[in-house]
Amino acid sequence: MVLILALVIVAIVLGIIGAVAHGWVFLLVIAIILFVADMAYAGIRWSRCSGRHPTR
Repeated sequence: MVLILALVIVAIVLGIIGAVAHGWVFLLVIAIILFVADMAYAGIRWSRCSGRHPTR
């Protein structure tokens, strides 16, 4: 969970720097890719955890 939160924070910071700094659009692109990858990782991790418990 800490890894997911840390990656989201890094993606937000890179996105802000990439949006504000002129000519640093590649940081914004990296931030978007990082955020999407992080959300995919979180989705896969949460779907695995929820499938292990049998219904009673």
